[in-house]
Amino acid sequence: MLEKIKKIGVLTSGGDAPGMNAAIRAVTRSCAFYNIECIGIYRGYQGLIEGDFELLTARSVRNIINKGGTFLKSARSQEFRTVEGRAKAYKNLKDAEIDALVVIGGDGTFTGAIHLEKEHGMPVVGIPGTIDNDINGTDYTIGYDTALNTVVDAIDKIRDTASSHDRLFLVEVMGRDAGDIALNAGIGAGAEEILIPEEDMGIERMLDSLTKSRKSGKTSSIIVVAEGEKSGKNIFELADFIGENLTDYDIRVSVLGHIQRGGAPSCYDRVLASKLGVGAVEALLRGETGVMVGITHKLVTSVDFEVAIKGSKPLDKELRRVLNITTI
Repeated sequence: MLEKIKKIGVLTSGGDAPGMNAAIRAVTRSCAFYNIECIGIYRGYQGLIEGDFELLTARSVRNIINKGGTFLKSARSQEFRTVEGRAKAYKNLKDAEIDALVVIGGDGTFTGAIHLEKEHGMPVVGIPGTIDNDINGTDYTIGYDTALNTVVDAIDKIRDTASSHDRLFLVEVMGRDAGDIALNAGIGAGAEEILIPEEDMGIERMLDSLTKSRKSGKTSSIIVVAEGEKSGKNIFELADFIGENLTDYDIRVSVLGHIQRGGAPSCYDRVLASKLGVGAVEALLRGETGVMVGITHKLVTSVDFEVAIKGSKPLDKELRRVLNITTI
């Protein structure tokens, strides 16, 4: 396959994640190492449809490893969801003589890659870039570690205010379908309770936990709430419910929002992105396609796209057990 691939395209799609620039850099420099041209595609699949391409060289990706976001930018593309849109995208790839594609993103990005490969036979390899860590076939996704550190830092600051004023803070973090950020950051920041999408612990249980904490002498508390948790209430309704049932608490709400996606990537995310960027190019050179490269027990591995996006990761029950013990 090595002699057949002369030009590789790379794009980022879906929500941005810290470390995407480091992955683009690794893909570009891997191409340079193997004497392959690298073409950057701006604005994801929409840029693919519009032919928004630029030649990338080893020097054109200098000084981006420490930058958050993605300099290739990202966009949602309704047109790419259609057969006609994907045909247009493929024509642009062929007209530019691009032989293979590396896509960096999450499940939506990989779904698009599946269609492009199956409908047009385009060799595609994916790199998992999403702060939610909700992709199967990899221990961690690019951006997850940075997001965790951002959340923990924010909760540490909120706790200072909570302690100073004897308040209960509800902190909402990202995680519509996966509670990895909430569970890990909550334990790391010493939260008293954590609500996540994977389980419905019941708000009555939370009330009991807060009541016991109050009786044990705790005057302030932090509850971390994933945006997709299953109580059926949004975080403001949840705060009102607690206030109606536990009148001793002075309750505040903090929604961290998109701050979790921003900022310079952590060292771990830079290294992970570099390993997976190299791994994606080398997978294509081995003749692999329709796969995502991930990290499993520190080794770069490949898994079919269908496996990567199938269902959700199992909850780490050990972390829940640790939480129950450490919040006594």
